[in-house]
Amino acid sequence: MKAPKMLPWIAKRAGIGEDLALKLWRRAAGEAALIVGNHDSSDFFRLSVERFVSLVEEEAGRCPLTGATVTWMWRHQARMASLSLIAAESTYRLWRQNWENFVNTQKKAA
Repeated sequence: MKAPKMLPWIAKRAGIGEDLALKLWRRAAGEAALIVGNHDSSDFFRLSVERFVSLVEEEAGRCPLTGATVTWMWRHQARMASLSLIAAESTYRLWRQNWENFVNTQKKAA
């Protein structure tokens, strides 16, 4: 699996080098592959990114010049991504409920 494009940004934000970040990404992807098994699934990518962020924060804790943590940013991004799915599901449920009410009133009228 290729390294994500956010890797240099996370490395800079955490105060570590890009080479170290790439090594941590490979380690996180390897651990995720052992757990999930399927390299093409969204669970694999989610787990590898979460593990990568935690490894970066552990490594950044060892450096004297650390930046702010990036876990909150990753969790916020995951929440924002799921909000559109929640909104779509709620819209579908509302549409289905209105359609069923419309069909039931048509049956009662006939």
